[in-house]
Amino acid sequence: MIEQKNMIKVGMADLNIITEPGVIRTTGLGSCVGVTLYDPVTKIAGMAHVMLPSSSIAREGILNKAKYADTAIVELVERMTNAGASSFRLVAKMAGGAQMFHFAGAGDTLRIGPRNTEVCKQMISELRIPLLAEDCGGSHGRTIDLDRDTGVLTIRSVQMGVKEL
Repeated sequence: MIEQKNMIKVGMADLNIITEPGVIRTTGLGSCVGVTLYDPVTKIAGMAHVMLPSSSIAREGILNKAKYADTAIVELVERMTNAGASSFRLVAKMAGGAQMFHFAGAGDTLRIGPRNTEVCKQMISELRIPLLAEDCGGSHGRTIDLDRDTGVLTIRSVQMGVKEL
């Protein structure tokens, strides 16, 4: 269990990095995807809590880059490299993207979880970041912690228990 460690919390449609020993956490991942990036040499870790697949649907005046898969991962890489991480060493892990509700005859518009997962994977691939592990899909919520010291991603859910990637 995590005690006496620095804890950085990432809210919904939010992202952050951690450069000191500790853990970065996000809770309440349903259809949202938690994308984590890690530089194993500098031990700089980052996390984005992605809500929606594409910023092309944005209606807000000032774009919240952390909210969308296509902008959050690019922004996270930028923040991490500005803090000293190397974009060539970054590795990714992700969790979430659940299909929380099922509707008969529902089209793509209600497949938010699977679409979030697809676009996050696409962006990670386009940025040439290896995706080391994932725990995506299903119909259960998740809380994730990335340990900045080890790069281990711990996933907790009521239905599935605890898993480490």
